[in-house]
Amino acid sequence: MTHRTSLTALALALAGLAAHPSAAGATATVAASASATANPSSSSGVSSVQWKSCPAYSDEVIRSLGVAEDKVAAFRSLMKRLECGTVSVPLNHRDPSGRKIDIAVTRLAATDEAHRLGAVAVLPGGPGNSGYLDPVLRAALRNEEMAGLNERYDIIGFDPRGVGNSAKVACTFSPAGPQEPGTLTKEAARKIYDAQVAANQKCGRSDPAFLGQLTTENVAKDLDLVRTALGESKLNLLGFSWGTYLGMVYRSLFPGHTRQAFLDSVAPPWTRIDEHAKDSAEAAERNFGRMAAWLARRDGTYGLGATARTVREEVAKLVRAYDESPKTYTDLQRPIDGSAVADLARRNSTEWVRAGKALAELRTATGTTAPPAVKELLGAPMMGTPMPGAPETLNRTMNLAVACNEDNSRAGFDTAWRDYQQLVKRHPATGRSWGLPVMCPGWPLPVQQATLKRSSGSLVLAGHLHEFMSVYDWTLQTRRAIGGTVYTVADDVHVSTTRVPKCAADVVRYFETGQIGKGCEGSAIPS
Repeated sequence: MTHRTSLTALALALAGLAAHPSAAGATATVAASASATANPSSSSGVSSVQWKSCPAYSDEVIRSLGVAEDKVAAFRSLMKRLECGTVSVPLNHRDPSGRKIDIAVTRLAATDEAHRLGAVAVLPGGPGNSGYLDPVLRAALRNEEMAGLNERYDIIGFDPRGVGNSAKVACTFSPAGPQEPGTLTKEAARKIYDAQVAANQKCGRSDPAFLGQLTTENVAKDLDLVRTALGESKLNLLGFSWGTYLGMVYRSLFPGHTRQAFLDSVAPPWTRIDEHAKDSAEAAERNFGRMAAWLARRDGTYGLGATARTVREEVAKLVRAYDESPKTYTDLQRPIDGSAVADLARRNSTEWVRAGKALAELRTATGTTAPPAVKELLGAPMMGTPMPGAPETLNRTMNLAVACNEDNSRAGFDTAWRDYQQLVKRHPATGRSWGLPVMCPGWPLPVQQATLKRSSGSLVLAGHLHEFMSVYDWTLQTRRAIGGTVYTVADDVHVSTTRVPKCAADVVRYFETGQIGKGCEGSAIPS
């Protein structure tokens, strides 16, 4: 997440993704998908699932989804079991007899039907992430432990409205042109801010009837109609990142339809993007302290200093130096300035080895081509072209619309500029990676915020002690707001719980027995 505008930084922090789109100076046009039109066969009554054939993917596409080469055959086998369909829902739930849209749904039926316990709905991150293939990718294929969840549970996936195979519209985000590398000046920040206001206004006004209905509450209401269409009296919820907030909203709206919920990397129980940015930035700088201590213990390898304090000072000095004198390499699409250095300092522990090498390389880099670790970590294209035939994994229009429809901060420029200056001053190692901390200025649609409520249903909140995408304190705030049991993961890796076998075993055991321990170690720190 480097060389970013404010929109990109905040959107990716919400989505939990590592991508590099440039959106602040976007212009917007809208093209409605065919599925966004009214469905004449739908009625205001309860819909059933309209089952159809699942999509087919090439091996190349399957690998692009993060499937290892030795698991491609297993993916194909699971796809033969996967059921795919759509459920018709109202675009506006307050007008159930009005315009209908389709929600894409998938189901991986329990393998032990005789001992079936129910259905687990996987709630994807974002907002804007696809969940269509989650029964395969996040459950059955993830590891042996998570595969066990499918023995006694149907695993339900879906694309939320605005995403993937569900009804959606698209604002076209066009780069505003190359930004000057180096220290962000007030004049340059003003241009970024103004361009973002114009883009938000054009996008929001392009199809307000649809975009205004992209809210977490409406996604939760869609999910409950999916539950009904599947014939389930209750749903179990397995939520990730933004999906944890969706889980909170679903439980608040439909406590009688919710059995158990396990929410991993918990979102805050509020939707102010300015506060989100401040909390995340503070957590990122704190976690860099852990990275600095790790690097200091390996000074012979990285040469960044023998104490955590020295490493901190060295990296902060690198941020300033590269802002004062950015470097351009012939084999990178982006210049290396202070934001790039800060991005390396913000990596989680799974990338400390490579990030440490890149930081060390930048201390002594010469020549016209990027050093190897720098190129490996910072050499990805700013905008990736989707592979032909690949499913949509993130819909940026939905990400923007949900975030902005629910954000009542929408800071003016003077406030945004002041907040940015404070952020960089307070967080000298990582602060420059965030950019101007705004996302929604100029968004023309009214604020719509859900009301969270306590319920008696079983709820587990999995918080990661050191991560910045979902700050651990948000887990505690959520518990105070709606109750639940805190499950502490002692790592800094976003939504890692189901990826780590010992932690995943706890998740499956919870859904089978209702029992949960205090936490797990999570992803291991590199040796």
